[in-house]
Amino acid sequence: MKSRSFGNLLVSLLLSAALAQCQQLKIQTGNGKETVLERPDIESLPHVKVTTHGSDMSAEFEGVALKAVLEKAGVEFGHSMRGKRVASCLLVEAADGYRAVIALPEMDPDFTDKQIVLAFLQSGKPLDAKAGPYRIVIPDEKRMARWVRQVTKLKIVDVQ
Repeated sequence: MKSRSFGNLLVSLLLSAALAQCQQLKIQTGNGKETVLERPDIESLPHVKVTTHGSDMSAEFEGVALKAVLEKAGVEFGHSMRGKRVASCLLVEAADGYRAVIALPEMDPDFTDKQIVLAFLQSGKPLDAKAGPYRIVIPDEKRMARWVRQVTKLKIVDVQ
């Protein structure tokens, strides 16, 4: 009986470790520095709620501003966003290999009022396995092609 409970404990620990890894988000800055944020790191940032209306989906999403996530990893916005940095972009990568690009100035309030959200809740509930644990939501876009699901990595790329 003891070996069975030990086996159950081991399986439980392995599942917990796998779930924790799924909740991680890797961020690579332009200089190659990599930061790994855990779910509590992301949820500690100021929350943002957005309601989307479209032909494909109308929903309420909650998460954090993508800009805030990048700043937590050391990416600078504001006055430093000039010259060559204006050509920098964010490559968003998903677990299934899907990728999309967002120009850094699209997240900078000095350039735009556009809001880009790293969502982890939809209609008050955690995103399901098909969409989560994190999803990019850009409420004012007509097509959802850059609404990357299952986001695993954010990488700053300098266009040359």
